[in-house]
Amino acid sequence: MKRLGQHFKTFFHSYSEIFFLQSPVAGAFLFLVTLTNPNVGIAGIVSVLAAYLFARLIGMSETFLSSGFFTYNALLVGLSIGYLFALGPLSLFFIVIAGIFTFMLSVMLNSIFFYYLKLPILSLPFVIVSSIAYLAAYRYSNLYVTGLYAHGETLSLDLPFWLEGFFVSLGAILFSPNVLAGMLFAVVILLASRILFLLAVFGFYLGATITGLMEGAMVSAFLQIYNFNFILIAIAIGGVYLVPSPKSYLIAGIAVAVATMLLDAIHIFWANYGIPAFTLPFNVVTLTFLYVLGLVGFPLVALAVRHTPEETLDEYISNIHRFRGSFRKLTLPFSGYWTVWQGFNGTWTHQGSWQYAYDFVIDKEGKTYRSEGTRLEDYYAFRKPVLSPCKGRIIKVISNLPDNQPGVVDKTNNWGNLVLIDTTLGYFVELSHFAQNTIRVKEGEWVETCANLGLCGNSGYSPQPHIHVQVQATAQLGAVTLPFSFHGYLEAECFVANDLPQEKSRVQPICATRTMDFQTAFILEQQFTFKALQGNQLVKTVTLSVRMAIGGETYFDSGKGKLFFAKDEHSFYFYRLEGNDPWLSLIFAALPRLPLVYRQGMTWEDVPPVSTISFGWQRQLYHLARAFYHRIGQVHYKAHWKAEGLIAGTLQSGFRHQDLPLEVVLHSSLGFSQFRVGERCLERQEEK
Repeated sequence: MKRLGQHFKTFFHSYSEIFFLQSPVAGAFLFLVTLTNPNVGIAGIVSVLAAYLFARLIGMSETFLSSGFFTYNALLVGLSIGYLFALGPLSLFFIVIAGIFTFMLSVMLNSIFFYYLKLPILSLPFVIVSSIAYLAAYRYSNLYVTGLYAHGETLSLDLPFWLEGFFVSLGAILFSPNVLAGMLFAVVILLASRILFLLAVFGFYLGATITGLMEGAMVSAFLQIYNFNFILIAIAIGGVYLVPSPKSYLIAGIAVAVATMLLDAIHIFWANYGIPAFTLPFNVVTLTFLYVLGLVGFPLVALAVRHTPEETLDEYISNIHRFRGSFRKLTLPFSGYWTVWQGFNGTWTHQGSWQYAYDFVIDKEGKTYRSEGTRLEDYYAFRKPVLSPCKGRIIKVISNLPDNQPGVVDKTNNWGNLVLIDTTLGYFVELSHFAQNTIRVKEGEWVETCANLGLCGNSGYSPQPHIHVQVQATAQLGAVTLPFSFHGYLEAECFVANDLPQEKSRVQPICATRTMDFQTAFILEQQFTFKALQGNQLVKTVTLSVRMAIGGETYFDSGKGKLFFAKDEHSFYFYRLEGNDPWLSLIFAALPRLPLVYRQGMTWEDVPPVSTISFGWQRQLYHLARAFYHRIGQVHYKAHWKAEGLIAGTLQSGFRHQDLPLEVVLHSSLGFSQFRVGERCLERQEEK
């Protein structure tokens, strides 16, 4: 029974994918609407089943098929053929082979587009196969050809042309170009995503208005069923592949304006061959815009497309604050507290091609030296150990240059004594100004993070002993520097996961303790049972199982949702929530990140998604407001070690008038004993 339910879920996903939704419930409604024209609806069913069964025949995993991603184009092809041909043995055979071919083309194009272009295939396989089918139909005299794109209204409504046109165009996306189908589609989209609905309205009316102004005939412009291309473009660019924001909507509007010209041109050209325009304008415009935006590094390109634009938006807003650092992340190259003397775009030497660099000194009571500071030995940093900020291979060592006297610099040998490390990740790390003849590593040697490289000195262009670290593009001395960040450090007793410390701030690296590393070492198939409490009242029992996703991600599975987690050298953290389980939301809100070291008084901050503390209509209101202004309702998390194994803190949202208190109790051996946010609590039940 469970397996049959999975098959139905896969089938309905094919329908919801057409509107960029990943919802079997929405897909089921869309499926029922297509059956209002049985000829079209049955053809769609046959095509999807043919593609799905063929995929299973050749051994494609059900996991890959479950999303409907590889079968929604086959669905569109089936619907298009069912709209053109009356069903019969020959037309059904035609639909089967067209569905299988569309599936094969979808898999092939997806591989090519993903690997070479980093683009989605959208409905391009559907356009190709349907165009082939319509051309081939000229030779198939035994197939009865029905009226092409007749409205076939099943409900007579006296609607103004500008409203009728919207519903007809919306219905035409699934080859049901009538007002009733369009209304039902509109309801499904509205219930699934308010952002998508608004973008559908925006795209249609903008495109139809521009077309009407250009043609001088508003009524005919609004009643063209090809206007569904404008709807799809606005949805795809404004809310799916770009993070919803006013700038994304502006770009979507520009794309719709471009599409008006392309749509008319394609329609006139394709009409000579009797082929509808289908979604070709949508595909050409959307893929072009996405490719260029990706090429220039547009920051609002969605790194991951979630089930709805609301989920994508919530994750994006949270992650830009939670994971602020660069992927080129280094460990601080020392132990104990040091002070940032100069950061990126520094006042003195970190300029131009060498702007991405950091300098560190040891500062005590506002001074970097004792006594008068006239001798190198007076400086606190002089001859202190310099540690490797990364692992890699040593490719350059200079160690014989003399140390300058305080206030004097060597303008000939800017970098002084140095170590250059090839990280093997496509970038190089240089540490400079070592004391003369103190470097302990040799060229060709492999080093691990925190290995002792040598002693801090004052060689090269250095007026006082300090550590200089930079990331560069090539192995050449003086090469162009690249942005990077530091991870796992304390700044003013506040734990920072991955960021850039401010100039003049005191920082100290931290390392995970063995005890806490073991405490968060979850193993697949482990289960933990919790009592879910509202105040002192037992609500239910929640069992969490440790699972692994197909991509290797690990998560807690409650049966109603998935809470994904990961661990680095310094912290354990949750990073994505799927499903609608309020108790997984509670865990995420109570502990988005756990530093893997205990220090009395240590604090840390985070920005969990707004979905962790809001539910129902309130969550939807937050999402809709944040689609226009990202800072609205942002959640601020503050926590500290109250005692060993006990975390306390607060959650604050822009929509709340008071903070929510939180508390987390770590288990004595593995995992967590309690999560509490406000009046809601999860208490772990011990095995008997």
